[in-house]
Amino acid sequence: MDTKIREIARRLRGMREVLEVPEAEMAAATGVSCDEYRALEEGEKDFSFTFLYRAAQRFNIDLTDLLTGESPHRSGYTLIRKGEGLPIERRAGFRYLNLAPFFRGRMAEPFHVTAPAQPDAQTCQIALSSHAGQEMDYILSGALRVHIDGHEEILYAGDSLYYDSGRPHGMVALNGPCQFLAFVIAPEEEPTC
Repeated sequence: MDTKIREIARRLRGMREVLEVPEAEMAAATGVSCDEYRALEEGEKDFSFTFLYRAAQRFNIDLTDLLTGESPHRSGYTLIRKGEGLPIERRAGFRYLNLAPFFRGRMAEPFHVTAPAQPDAQTCQIALSSHAGQEMDYILSGALRVHIDGHEEILYAGDSLYYDSGRPHGMVALNGPCQFLAFVIAPEEEPTC
């Protein structure tokens, strides 16, 4: 995993330097302090999905470019078999499989997510993040405690939740691991005149 983190950090720095974006601007765009940004760009810390998503948005590139160094090249359709996809392990044991990493021009980022069991999930404080756009989560198995902008919900298999992902949100699995589909939908770009 350390090698993968360093590779992503190298691509992050390379894009920032090519586009001549100051570190402070990238820190602000990704929602971290300047010191934390430097540590991430040096490969000294692991990345959160939200950080990578925001960085890709700031660079106006596909998330897959940052993760793999390869640009999406498929159009028309792309097929991902069960258990496959581009793995992203980026949040305290959460495992994301990107279900369309090489489809060019995606309007959404579809993920199969496995949230790990957490012993104090009933009462723990849930870490929150936010990113521009909207998100839909559909529970496949297990149960998920979700916090969105001051509200909490418990989701079970078959439940779905659609929300403004710009609002602070976070989740933990209850009573064992939880598997769900997450669709991260980028905001529409503002028209330019």
